[in-house]
Amino acid sequence: MEKPRQDRLGRLLLENNLIDEDQLNEALVEHNDSGKSLGRVLIDRGVLTEGQLTSVLAEQIGIRYVDLTSYDVDPEAATLVDANLARRYTIMPIDFDHGKLMVAMADPTNVFALDDVRIMTGMEILPVVSTRDDIKTAIDRYFRATTEVEETFEELPYIEMEEEEEEEDVREWELKDAGEDAPIVKYVNLIITEAVQEHASDVHIEPGEKDVRIRYRIDGVLHEIRRSPRKIHPGLVSRIKILASMNIAERRVPQDGRFHMDAGKQVIDLRVATLPTVHGEKVVLRILDRASILISLSDLGIEAQPLGVFSTSFKRPYGTVIVTGPTGSGKTTTLYAALSELNRREVNVITVEDPVEYQLKGINQVQVNTKVGLTFAATLRSILRCDPDIVMIGEIRDPESAKMAIESALTGHLVLCTLHTNDAPSAITRMVEMGIEAFLIASAVDSVISQRLARRLCTRCKEKTTYKTEYLEEIGFFSEDDETAMTLYKAKPGGCPFCNGTGFRGRVGLYEVLSVDEDIEKLVVTMATAHTIGMAARENGMRTLRQDGWVKVKRGVTSVEEVLRVVM
Repeated sequence: MEKPRQDRLGRLLLENNLIDEDQLNEALVEHNDSGKSLGRVLIDRGVLTEGQLTSVLAEQIGIRYVDLTSYDVDPEAATLVDANLARRYTIMPIDFDHGKLMVAMADPTNVFALDDVRIMTGMEILPVVSTRDDIKTAIDRYFRATTEVEETFEELPYIEMEEEEEEEDVREWELKDAGEDAPIVKYVNLIITEAVQEHASDVHIEPGEKDVRIRYRIDGVLHEIRRSPRKIHPGLVSRIKILASMNIAERRVPQDGRFHMDAGKQVIDLRVATLPTVHGEKVVLRILDRASILISLSDLGIEAQPLGVFSTSFKRPYGTVIVTGPTGSGKTTTLYAALSELNRREVNVITVEDPVEYQLKGINQVQVNTKVGLTFAATLRSILRCDPDIVMIGEIRDPESAKMAIESALTGHLVLCTLHTNDAPSAITRMVEMGIEAFLIASAVDSVISQRLARRLCTRCKEKTTYKTEYLEEIGFFSEDDETAMTLYKAKPGGCPFCNGTGFRGRVGLYEVLSVDEDIEKLVVTMATAHTIGMAARENGMRTLRQDGWVKVKRGVTSVEEVLRVVM
C-alpha cells in the first residue's frame, strides 16, 4: 500500500480528530530521530491504533476499510480460499457483494494475491482494507484445522441415501473399530482440543437443514466456530456416543453420558447430552476441567467481609448453608471450594448430586439415578443412616428434599445445598413456598450466598471511559463516597487477538451473602416477603450483587455494562 508523505499523514490524522497538535509534534521528533514511520511511532506511543491508521490510509486510496473484529464473516465465503493461500498473502474472504467476492487485505495493491484468488474462486474480487493482525486472527479463527476437516469430509465412508434412510441406518460408521487416525476420530478430537484451548465451558453441535453448526460457549457467551457439511452429522454424533458409552442406535429420546480424554497436558472430563431435534440430534459437551475445580475460597473473588460471613457459617458443626443462582453461575465451584476446606480425616462427608460433575478425593459422592428410584429424597434418607458429619445436596428440587435438608441440619448435621433463586433473600421465601415451616427455616439456615459470573475485561486491551454521575446514580452504581469524576474501564470494541476479539478474557464472581442473624430470624418467623428481608439485610451490612459488581467495576476488573448484563 502506498503511504502518503509523513506531513500529509499528520494533516489527515488531525483532520479526522485522531490526534492533536502536541501529539503530532512529539511523534514527528521521534520519527526524525529514529527513522521509524510516523504511523508506527503513533501506534507505539499508544496515541493511535493500527485500525485507525489503516482506515485513514484506506480512505485516501479510495478503498473501503473493514474492522474484522466486529464484522460478521460469511462462513461460505471464508471457505472459498485455501488456508495456505490466505496465510501467504495475509488475506481473508469475508462476504459476497453483488456477485463479487469481498476479500480483506493488508495490502490491496498486491496484484499477485488478487490474481491468485480470482483464479482459485472464478469470481471477481472486491478488495477491502483491514489491519494485518486482524486478518491473521480471522484466518486462525475461520481456517483452524482446515486440513483435518477436509480429510474428514473426503474420507468418511458416506453413502448417498435418502434422509429417512440416513436416520434409520447410521452404519455406526465403522467407528467402534476405528483407530486414532480415522478422519471422524481426528475431527472429534480436534473439536474438543480446540474448545479446551479456547477455554470454552460447552460445545454445541447443532444440525440444520443443510449444514451442522458448531459453537463454543466462552466466558458464558456462545460463539460460532464453523459450519460443516450436513453429511458429517451422523458420524460425528455416533463417535461421541461411543466415547460416552451411549446407545448409538437410539436417536428418538434424549440421552446422557460422560467420558474423559487427554487434551495436551491435562485430562478433561466431558459430560454429554443429546436432544432430538427436527433436523437430527443436537449434542452438547460440557467440559469439566479437573484443575479448575481445585481452587480455594480466597481464589473465588469474594470480598473479605462477605467471605468472613460465609466461612463462619459453613465451619459450624451443624446448620444449613444455601448457595443460589441460575444454571452456570458457579454454584458447584463454590460448594466444592468449601468442601475442600471441610474435608478432613476425622469427618464423614457425603454428597448427593445429579450429575457428579467432579470427583473429589476423600469424599463419598452419590450419583442420583431416577430410573431405579434413587432420587434426591431417597438418597438423603440412606445418607442419614450412614453417620455423616457433612452432607452436600447438589440441588433442592422438591418439598421432600427441602424438608429433609432442614431436618438434617436440626439434628446435628452441616448441610450445604443449592437452590435456584434470583437473590439471597428469595431463597428463604422459596423454602416457605415449598411447605417448610418458617420457624424451622429460621432455626436451621445460617447463611445464603447468591452469585453470578461476569466476564473479566481483557487486561491487554481494556479502555478507559467516563460516565455521567446521573447515569451511575440511576443504575445504582454511585454513592456519596465515590469521586465525582471517576475513571472506569470498558471492553475495547473488537477486542484484540489475546481475547479473540471479544474484549473479555476469563470470568469473575459477583456475590451476595445473607447472614441469618437474630433480626432476619424474626422476619422469617413472621413470613416476611423477600423484599422486606432484603431491606433488613442491607441495613445490617449485606452487599447486594450489583453493589459487589460496582466494587469490581471500580477496580477495573469488569465493566458497568457487563454487570448490568448478568445482574437484574
